[in-house]
Amino acid sequence: MVLQVHNDIVNSVTFSADNRKIVSASDDHTVQICDVASGKQLQIFIHTDRVFAARFSPDGNTIVSCLCDGTIRLWDINTGTEIMKLENDYNKILDIHFSPDGRYIVLGLQDNTIRLCDVNSGIEIKQLLGHSTSVSNTKFSPNGKMILSSSSIDKIINLWNVESGERLKQFKGHSNGKFIISCSFDMTIRIWDIETEREIKIFKINSNYLKDIKYLPNNQIIASCSNDNTIQLWNAKSGNEIKKLKFIL
Repeated sequence: MVLQVHNDIVNSVTFSADNRKIVSASDDHTVQICDVASGKQLQIFIHTDRVFAARFSPDGNTIVSCLCDGTIRLWDINTGTEIMKLENDYNKILDIHFSPDGRYIVLGLQDNTIRLCDVNSGIEIKQLLGHSTSVSNTKFSPNGKMILSSSSIDKIINLWNVESGERLKQFKGHSNGKFIISCSFDMTIRIWDIETEREIKIFKINSNYLKDIKYLPNNQIIASCSNDNTIQLWNAKSGNEIKKLKFIL
C-alpha cells in the first residue's frame, strides 16, 4: 500500500483506538489522518511550522499536535477546526501524548525536560528532570499513574510516578503496562519487561533512521516510522514485517 499524502519527513505515526485510522505528523507542516484499510486520506490539518508529533485523544474526537516553534494545538476531528492553540516559552516540543482520561498531556522537550500540562488551561503542572539530552518520546501507562520517557542520544528510558514526580526505574541500553518498547539510532527495536528491567527481545530493522514507534492497542503489532518516509507494521512476537506504507515525495 502506498500513501501519497506527505511531501517531507514523517516524524510520528499513531493508530486510533479502534485501529482503523492513522494520524501522522510531518515536516511539511501538516497533520494527516488516513484510513488504514484503504489508505485513503480522510483529513488534513495545516500548521505554520514543522510538526513533530500528533496523537489521538482517548475518545478519538480530538487531535493534539506539537510544533517546532514550541506551540501546542488541539483540533476537532469531526469539524476539522482548531479548538485551542497553547503558546508558551518552551523550545522545541519533540513528543506529546494524552493521559488515558484525556485531562492531561505529557511533553518531551529539546531542553531535556518532561512537562505535564492541563489540557484545558495549558497550565504546566509538573516538570520531570532525568535526561541529559533531549527527550524524544513520552507516554502515559495505561492506568495513567506512570510516565515513560526516552532519549535516543543518552540511551536511557525512565519510568516516572505521575503523582509524586519520582523516577521509579531506569532502563539503560539502547505498552500494556507490563512491557515497554524502544527504538534507537542503532536501527533496533527492543522490548523490555518493566518488573525485571530485562530486555526480552531485540530485532534489527532494515530502514533509514527510526523516528517513532508504538504498540497497537492489541499489543500484537508494532508500528514504526522512519526518515525514509515509510510507516512499517511489525509482528511483535516474531519481529517480521507485516506491511510497509510508503509516502511518495
